Amino acid sequence: MTQQHPITPPPTELVQQWVDTYFGGKISQSNFHVDLATRAAQWGADQELEACCEWLVSEGWFKYEHEAVEDLRTARRPKPPSLKEEALSALENLNSECLLEGFECPEKVATIRRALEQLPDSE
Repeated sequence: MTQQHPITPPPTELVQQWVDTYFGGKISQSNFHVDLATRAAQWGADQELEACCEWLVSEGWFKYEHEAVEDLRTARRPKPPSLKEEALSALENLNSECLLEGFECPEKVATIRRALEQLPDSE
């Protein structure tokens, strides 16, 4: 599974305005311009986060610098759920939907849950 970046791309209309202003053209079918704008926004946001972390450390804001900086990075760049976590969540949702429809299959759900829980916690 690829890791999703938490910075969302700008609206396509905004990217179109940038393309029109700087290149005088329309966004291509392949969305090259949107992808490029998204990556540029993500890179800029990552640079800003690292600069903020460095500043906080240099100014002595934290007694335990490493933990606080890592907490900030984790809060601002959370990792997406693993495939295992997504599957367990989907199983719970499916089970809830089945119960709402009057179907019960606790043994099957329990078997699938146990199998998923035995899988390694990978991304």
